[in-house]
Amino acid sequence: MNDYVLEMNHITKKYGETTVLHDVSLRVKPGEILALIGENGAGKSTIMNILFGMPVIRMTGGFEGEIRFEGNPVEISSPIEAARLGIGMVHQEFMLIDNFTVAENVKLNREEGKSTIVSRILGREQELIDRKKTEEASRATLDSLGVSLDAATRIKQLAVGYKQFVEIARELDKSNIKLLVLDEPTAVLSEKEAEIFLNCVQGVADRGVAVIFISHRLEEIKKASDRLYILKDGELVGEYNTKDISVFEMSSLMIGRSVEIGSTGEERTASSKEPLIQLKDFQVDMPGEEVKGINLDIYEGEILGIGGLSGHGKIGIPNGIMGIYPSRGEVLWKRKPLNVRDTARTLQEGIVFMSEDRRGTGLLLDKDIASNVTVEGLYIQKKFLKSFLGIPIQDNKAVKECTEEMIKKLDIRCTGPKQKAGSLSGGNQQKVCMARVLVMDPKVLLVSEPTRGIDIGAKKMILDYLKNMNREKGVTIIITSSELAELRSISDRIAIITEGKVAGILKPQDENYKFGMLMSGITDFEQKEED
Repeated sequence: MNDYVLEMNHITKKYGETTVLHDVSLRVKPGEILALIGENGAGKSTIMNILFGMPVIRMTGGFEGEIRFEGNPVEISSPIEAARLGIGMVHQEFMLIDNFTVAENVKLNREEGKSTIVSRILGREQELIDRKKTEEASRATLDSLGVSLDAATRIKQLAVGYKQFVEIARELDKSNIKLLVLDEPTAVLSEKEAEIFLNCVQGVADRGVAVIFISHRLEEIKKASDRLYILKDGELVGEYNTKDISVFEMSSLMIGRSVEIGSTGEERTASSKEPLIQLKDFQVDMPGEEVKGINLDIYEGEILGIGGLSGHGKIGIPNGIMGIYPSRGEVLWKRKPLNVRDTARTLQEGIVFMSEDRRGTGLLLDKDIASNVTVEGLYIQKKFLKSFLGIPIQDNKAVKECTEEMIKKLDIRCTGPKQKAGSLSGGNQQKVCMARVLVMDPKVLLVSEPTRGIDIGAKKMILDYLKNMNREKGVTIIITSSELAELRSISDRIAIITEGKVAGILKPQDENYKFGMLMSGITDFEQKEED
């Protein structure tokens, strides 16, 4: 009998001339919780796309290497084939139907049937759904996870954490489940919800199901996993027994010793010694990214980077300043209190936000490019208006000319201003977000995860634009990113957020180990330097 439920041997994947995975091997036993960690872009998503037979892999030339499942070589050509083998996945973004009940989601396409005269003649496909039995069966699955949840409740009525429990129950309800992949499952959960969820995951492993746990929350990895693999730049850094490696060592290996800063090495100081924005005991209730009381000064003319591991609160800071999530504490703008609940007023002051969620809050996906580029300029700054009989109306010619200029300036690949934003590629959607920002002529730009999920060409263009906005127009920029190398390539100072607080502020030229220590919650550098 083979010891491993899954073996992925010598996996190599190229996109054109770029190698995104190089000779990566991993394996997991039944009942084992295996962690897979690495910075954004390390290759985690690619190896999971290969495991699930996602079309993007096949359409880009396939991959080299071998997959063995329960000891047998397999070719997984689609997610349906992966599910047939017994591989399930709980996604970071919920795959639930809001208007369906918990039971209907858990048992989707596997509902309990009720026999009828027609079904006895024509077969089980003609059976009616037995709602009572369906609820009872889903209740049994939830009970096995230790989750107290009414199976008749509609998904839209649930808190975020319980939706995640429904996701895992849906996968475990499948009779053939042998391997469960969890992709950043606690990213949107509170600490308490995450603790309950991790207990649930241990219960899954205790039933003999293998688990692959992908997360940036290293404390959770340390607590929940048996073994871990660390990926960096598409290569395997190493395989470790989790009990034998510290959180600090994990973060150091993730970041590596060869991060290219990518900057000129210049050390700049802000153009003013007076803070432009001050955060005082600032707290933000953003699920999965809570800010727990930070004090931070941002100076006019600087680029301040905000970094840290996922789930520690860095994303919550700009979302709180813009009033997207509830906050407490104080935000001072030019030494005067800023009412963050009045987002329109914040925008009028020249503080503009480029959201990390381009498909959620960043773009109007069902609207055309022109509407997306000019919407805030039109409604907040009263641009693109002309007078008709003394009444201000939209100047469609000005909107078209502005959009065409932005399309050319940012090389947005599209059919023209009237193309729907939702039909663009991720990189071009991000360029539309950038165009909207440029139209606003900001004094301060809050930009979150500006290069997440886009190709290297678009990434370089966006980072160059941010730097030029700062250098040439004096725009103060606060850039939040999960990619340390990105922050070090553009920032004057980098604040590391750990457990919802500022762990420390570093220069981009500082040694790698200092970043790793701060991300691990260790602020005493002196002992390390003596070592």
